[in-house]
This record gives sequence, C-alpha cells and structure tokens, in this order.
Amino acid sequence: MATRFESPTDEALPMIEIVEVSPRDGLQNEQTLLSTEDKVSLIEKAIEAGARRIEATSFVNPKKVPQMADAESVMTRVPRRDDVTYIGLVLNRRGAERAIAAGVDELGTVCVASDEFAARNQGQSSAESLDIACENIALASREGLSAQITIAASFGCPYEGTVEPERVVEMAKAAAQAHPREIALADTIGVAVPRQVEELIGLVRREIGDFPLRAHFHNTRNTGIANVWAAVEAGVRTIDASLGGLGGCPFSPGASGNVATEDVAYMLERSGCRSNIDLVRAIQASHWLGRAMDKTLPSMVARAPAFDGLGAQG
Repeated sequence: MATRFESPTDEALPMIEIVEVSPRDGLQNEQTLLSTEDKVSLIEKAIEAGARRIEATSFVNPKKVPQMADAESVMTRVPRRDDVTYIGLVLNRRGAERAIAAGVDELGTVCVASDEFAARNQGQSSAESLDIACENIALASREGLSAQITIAASFGCPYEGTVEPERVVEMAKAAAQAHPREIALADTIGVAVPRQVEELIGLVRREIGDFPLRAHFHNTRNTGIANVWAAVEAGVRTIDASLGGLGGCPFSPGASGNVATEDVAYMLERSGCRSNIDLVRAIQASHWLGRAMDKTLPSMVARAPAFDGLGAQG
C-alpha cells in the first residue's frame, strides 16, 4: 500500500540558502527591457518570497549590456532592510567604485577559468580577471562591505571546451587568500553533469577546507536541477537561482536560463531540506515576471499543479 512521502525531522534537515539572481543574471540577456519600476517590483516580490540575498543589478558597460543601464537608479529605489543584502556584480575597478557609490551591500566579483571567455566577457585574460577580482574584494573590505567571487566557466567554456579541474582548483586557492565571503563555482554555459559537480567540489574542498562555497548552474542541457542536488550532496549550502528560470549570458552563445528558484525550492523541500524560500510566493512572483516579460518562463514547478500541499499556484 502506498504511503505519503515523509521528510526527516527538522533536526536532520540541512538549511540551504537560495540567492536570488533574477534581477541581474535573469534579465541581462533579455531583449525586452524591463523598466526600473518593474525591476524594483521584482526585487520586492523576491523579498516577499523569502530571498534575503539578491543580485540586484550589475555595474557594467551599458552599451554591452543595455538591460543593466539603470543600475544606479535601481539601487536608489530598492527597499532598505536590515535583513536583506543587495549584491552588485562588478567586472573591474570602475564597476566596483560605481557599485559602492550606489550603495550595494556586497560586491559580486567575477573571474573566468578560460582565457577566451574572459576576453569576451570582460576584456581580460583569465589570470587578469582573478587579479582584478581579488583587488575588488580588498576594496570592498576597506569600504566595510562584503564581497563574493564567482569562478565563471568552471565546468566548461563555449570557446575552449573542457576546462581542466586543476585550473579551477588553483583559482579557488588564490581566491580564498583574498578572503571573500564565499567562492562560487559557476556552470555559466550549462554543460556540467552531477558526477562532474561532485568531483570538482571535492577537489576544491581538499585544497581550501571548509571555506564557504556557492554553486551557480544554468539549465541549458537540462542537467541544472540534478547539478544543484549534486552540489548539496557534496556539502554546498548556498545556491544561486532565478525566479522562473530566467537567464542567460550575452557572451556565451546558446546559454539558456538559470535553475528556477521555485524548482530548486520544491526539490529541496521534497528532499528533506529547508530553504529560505516560500514556494507559493515564489510561484506567484514567477507568474508576475512572465507577464512582465510577456513570455512563458522555463520553470516547471510554476506550470505544474500542486502536489502533496506543495506548489499551489495561488
């Protein structure tokens, strides 16, 4: 006789922090420009859904990423709360200075594990991108802010193909010496598979110990949600996700959306983990974002009926 799925007791549940990236990584590749007002509304809805760390915008060249041209305006209008951290993505010193002046709480710095992608993404070599990211982490510290570092293309490059794990491990070791809040391993183009995720996290862990790790996955080849679980199983406790699964990279042909916040939250809850996300409100926010973008978003849970009390669409 079938029985109802039962989660472990609360004492056994790991807590997974979901960092909401839809206002930046979600929107940056979209041709439909969302108004500043709607971007702020998206951030407010993410907060209502439980997001407490939000990648609010990026301070990059607006000619290359027009969607982010209103970064300063967004930051002047976001609700300021003691329990919410706004992250501003930066690729160079100028961007870091703009982000600090605009009032971000945390710098999101980026280095890239391959030279060709680093050159196209931020006009730097891989080594230069790491040096600049570390310098911006030091700048944030001097300004009394936290900073994180993301190693982009950790699992593969759209131009060079395979990225050797040893390269990522060496970058992570150097990044840890700069004392960021955490180091993220990013599957920027959505090529990773669970075994690769588990192995790379294990290799990095052996070199940097218990230094906090974050994971960032795209679902380009339909492995994103499985990769999230592999990262959680490997001990990662912070995951990037985007409402509706919106996302992509302007400098990576064919890279599609991030893992969807509501899909990740559903999987975690059904698997016996806790997260900061209210699933019903996340689904409502996803529906709102789809209407604002005038498109059907990739999220699966937002299109599915409720099951076992989870996923009610409201």
